[in-house]
Amino acid sequence: MSTARRIHLSMLLFAALGAQSGCATFDKCGWRGCPGDAGITARVEAQLELYPALEAPNSVRAQALDHVVYLYGLVDTDLERQLAESVAVQAAGGARVVDSIAVNNLGR
Repeated sequence: MSTARRIHLSMLLFAALGAQSGCATFDKCGWRGCPGDAGITARVEAQLELYPALEAPNSVRAQALDHVVYLYGLVDTDLERQLAESVAVQAAGGARVVDSIAVNNLGR
């Protein structure tokens, strides 16, 4: 086997192993998520839209993957971040909520 071919195969193997370890966090249902994730996302986002404090210029979004709701976006205060998390926990129907909302502290 030529040196170039060995390097190419080694790179492919390394890439495959790296991708495999990166996928390990989403191995429950795969990259498309679990059945019901879309419904969880829709429920949480619908509830978030009911709170004017979370509307523009703030922006809070939710995405469910493997029955875990990930919150992300930007709000003005920590109180608004806590509100969004509380609303998501109630709407998620038992799904775990991960809060990654940033606070810009403009509304102190």
